Amino acid sequence: MDVRSKGWQRRRLLAAALAAAGPWAWAQGREAQPWPQRPVKLIVGFPPGSSPDTMARTIAEPLAAHLGQPVVVDNRPGAGGAIGADAVARATDGHTLGLMINGNLTIAKILNPATPYDPLTDLAPVSLLATAPLVLCAAPTVAARGAAVLQAAREAGGQWNYGSPGVGTVAHIGMEMIQARAGWRAVHVPFPGNPQVIQAMLRGEVQLALLPPGLALQQASAGKLQAVALTSAGRSTLAPQVPSLGELGLDGVQLEIWNAVAAPRAMPAAHIERVATALAAILREPAVRDKLFQQGWQVAGTAPEGLARRIQSDTARMRAVIERLGLRVG
Repeated sequence: MDVRSKGWQRRRLLAAALAAAGPWAWAQGREAQPWPQRPVKLIVGFPPGSSPDTMARTIAEPLAAHLGQPVVVDNRPGAGGAIGADAVARATDGHTLGLMINGNLTIAKILNPATPYDPLTDLAPVSLLATAPLVLCAAPTVAARGAAVLQAAREAGGQWNYGSPGVGTVAHIGMEMIQARAGWRAVHVPFPGNPQVIQAMLRGEVQLALLPPGLALQQASAGKLQAVALTSAGRSTLAPQVPSLGELGLDGVQLEIWNAVAAPRAMPAAHIERVATALAAILREPAVRDKLFQQGWQVAGTAPEGLARRIQSDTARMRAVIERLGLRVG
């Protein structure tokens, strides 16, 4: 028997052994391969320049250094981030992650049962990155200041609009909570992301919006928008000059936005753990923490289990809020 025949016999015996062992053996063979083997795609469900996009680009380079492969930010804006989240849920290449807002992971399916993915069954939690309160902002066309903005909205008699980065985002639900507590109504106008919300405010098409602190203070410092109040229990180190809604006489609206990394449910646990470990190390770096703080974020950096708990608790809370307000889409 020549060498080629012996080699062919060995390959046939190996194939037969693996086939007899079933799919588990094939999976183990894939698991044993180094990961990642090629560039990692980080999908963001919002446009360039949005807060989630900025955070994704902040972590992409250091994450690439930890993983040994490039991390490419892929913007898939639309539907309050649901288009991007669905793309992550459907990914089968083993090299796709998603940077998502809490609305994608807690609100979307409750508010709209037709949402094509289920965050609890189609996505795997990786890491909670950072949190922040929202800032109620008024457009330059609003002459009122401070608490008087709330009264002006009431007096507008439903003629005002408010913008959000999409149906099912925390900014959307937060404005509905504010209206219910304050006793006025405004028309919801959804946009692909907050940069588009801000442009609409500057054009006078939208009077109010809840924005992340980084974007809100940037616009307020430039004299373009008014930062009215925070959705936190008290003042925040992220925006110490901005009062809380409670200080303006509007209690009961306390909300945080947060960004997290999630993966397709089928991604192996070892790969998820590697990404989570890398992100934890990145978020401990002073330069990264300072950069995120300047963007208006408090670093969290939880493990997959911590993110899973946050998703569960926030889902329960937001379900109660949505049911109380009678909100429904689809």
